[in-house]
Parts: sequence; C-alpha cells; structure tokens
Amino acid sequence: VRGARPREAAEAALRAVFPRDPALFAELFPERRRFQLCGRVLRIAEHHGPRLGPAGAVWEAALSLCRFLGEQNLELAGRRVLELGAGTGIVGIFTAMLGAEVTLTDRPPALPQLRENARRNFPGGAGEPRVRALRWGRDQHRFPPKFHLILGSDIVYDPRAFAPLLGTLRHLVVPPAQALLSARLRGGDAGASRFFRQMLPPFFRVQLRAAPAPPSQNSPPANPAAPSRPRDVTEAQPIACLHSDPSRRP
Repeated sequence: VRGARPREAAEAALRAVFPRDPALFAELFPERRRFQLCGRVLRIAEHHGPRLGPAGAVWEAALSLCRFLGEQNLELAGRRVLELGAGTGIVGIFTAMLGAEVTLTDRPPALPQLRENARRNFPGGAGEPRVRALRWGRDQHRFPPKFHLILGSDIVYDPRAFAPLLGTLRHLVVPPAQALLSARLRGGDAGASRFFRQMLPPFFRVQLRAAPAPPSQNSPPANPAAPSRPRDVTEAQPIACLHSDPSRRP
C-alpha cells in the first residue's frame, strides 16, 4: 500500500487475501453441537453459510418434532420413515435412534452434511439412516410410496415451494401412511397458515396439535394434580398430523 509503513502494508495485504468475515469460512469449519432429547444424545454439525442457507442449522421446529416423537411413545421400531427437507438430519437421526428405518432427503447440496451427521451418530453403521436427494415436485416419483411415516420440520416457509411440496406429499402419503409436519406459522395469511388450513385439507385429514414446550431449567417441577392450561395452536408452534383421505383425492 503506497505511503504506508511496511508492517501496515503487510497487514493490509493479508486482509485482502484472507477476509475477516467468519461467514466466508463457516461451511468449511462447521459448528458442532450436542443435543439431549428424551434421554438420547445427538451430535450434529451445522454448516452455516450461503450454500446451504436454512438447511445448515437446527431450528426449534426440529427440536419440537423430536420431543413430540419421543413423548408420544409411537411404535417406530422397524417402521419405514422418510424425512423431507432434512437439513442437518436431526429429526430423522433421532427417529432412527427410536428404531425406525430412516431415509433422509434434501436438495443435493445438503447431502454431505446429512451423511456427516448420520455417521457421527451411528459410528458403527448399524441403524444409520440412508441419505438421498429429493427435490420436491421433481424427484418424488423415484420414491415408491411405501413409507409408514413422513416427517418434515420447518419446511413450510417459502410460498414458492408450497405447490411442489404438496405434490410430493400427495405422492408419498397414501394409506396407511401419515405425515407429521412441524412449523412456525409465519408469513401471515399467505404463509404457512395458508398451506395448513387451505392447501392441505382438500387432500388430507389435517389435525393441528400443539408442540411440546421446551424444557426449562428454571421452572419448578410440575404439579401433576394441577390442571394444565391448554395451549392455543395458533400461538404455539403446531405439529400437523396428516392422514391421506382417498375420498378427497380428485
């Protein structure tokens, strides 16, 4: 740099080659996190950055769906489960820990992250989820509708993806299968609420259930004799339970 001292010139040259913005290196050096859910420990790497976008992080909707699965005592051993838009894979990995045969799916850029997290939690390979690409509206016909349960967490946020997601669900969720979708009702009347309340009901029986509240370390133990106040699913982060209804299919 003209007019600068040698040391300052050297530092300026280094900054030009190695920017200080940590987001530029986030995907190469992922954040490794440890989650404890319903007595199970999950080790998840999050590759934050522009390439993966929202798929690089664990969102509260995913943790809510894990808690829901763990608290419902569903019979998942040996059941075939597919997760849509798996992102980090935490929901499918947790479900595999409950004994299910899991397939994690997402867009191709997210597959290395999914494989990494599957290996981290199943180092011996036994019970490790499969990882496959599935682009909604394009690849669903490569997946025969043989799954017992379809899962998705925080995948209902972009209105441009609603139609292909609906088509994918219609292909995969056939009797006796069901789907569990966890999402925050964001975007107002044109957002997730429209998907759940207007787009799904013509093809599925939809039941919205309040997601389990996250555990609080500062809360006193609950009194089992005290009545609990019901949570409003319009205010909470709901779990949508979908059942295929052949009578509603055109």
